[in-house]
Amino acid sequence: MDNPAYVRKKGRINVVLTQKQNKFEEESLFENEESKIEHDVLARFEQELGEYVGLEEVKRLVKEIYAWLFINRCREKEGLKVTKQALHMIFKGNPGTGKTTVARLIASFFHEMGVLAKGHFLEVERADLVGEYIGHTAQKTREVLKKAHGGVLFIDEAYSLARGGEKDFGKEAIDTLVKAMEDRQHEFVLILAGYSDEMDYFLSLNPGLPSRFPIAIDFPNYSTNQLMEMVRRMLHERQYTLTEDAQKHVKDHLQKIRSEEEGTFSNGRYVRNMIEEAIRFQAVRLLRDGTFDKDSLVTIKRLDFQFHSSHVKVN
Repeated sequence: MDNPAYVRKKGRINVVLTQKQNKFEEESLFENEESKIEHDVLARFEQELGEYVGLEEVKRLVKEIYAWLFINRCREKEGLKVTKQALHMIFKGNPGTGKTTVARLIASFFHEMGVLAKGHFLEVERADLVGEYIGHTAQKTREVLKKAHGGVLFIDEAYSLARGGEKDFGKEAIDTLVKAMEDRQHEFVLILAGYSDEMDYFLSLNPGLPSRFPIAIDFPNYSTNQLMEMVRRMLHERQYTLTEDAQKHVKDHLQKIRSEEEGTFSNGRYVRNMIEEAIRFQAVRLLRDGTFDKDSLVTIKRLDFQFHSSHVKVN
């Protein structure tokens, strides 16, 4: 898709992160430096999000939530009715598409905006929630929820809670989470994340789940150009440069592999591991050649990317 898409499904806003922005998204809320100072929180978070490749719709979502909270304060000053909204979220997409990074930023943003009392980020997995006997799971899950009070509770690969079927203790964890979302919906924010198909299946298993997540964000695979931008940024941070031949070699490889492994490609994670392996190969090459001048030390060549024998996993 070329344009950003917001699709309503059973009361949930589904945000699709796309590659191009429309005119509305590109418009700034800041008319001048004075308004930028007044809305310092938004300005800082927009700047922080701007350091990451892609994530255009996340940037738009943050802007919308900020505007809603700010206008609510204005309404409150005028004695108008102010209502709260549940902000639990679903993040769907392959690994390395920014889900955990965005969740951390949202925790900090909600804290600064007064939505969350503490704004801490708590990441857990199935083992942290599911016990070994009846009643143990509810106890473990409640303990996790207690720790998450005032912050963001992030569960990656959340669909693993439903892998064992009806008799699995994971169902007990889901039921405990659903109850907490109802009883304490404004005391913490729950973000469930995982592969798109698995998350859709997971949500279908419990009729009470979908309606409790008003915001669902799809994190698509990065484009080849976006992946190359990551390559350039990562190398720049580490004070390395690519030769032109190496750039073409890497771009062709990324285009090929993201096409072949579309369903499981690990995106930014793969790029980082690929770069780190190339740096190791370069080090071996320089040590073997006995070449230690500055230009050699900062230059990554085509032969430093041994994709045919790489140990880097694509998922």
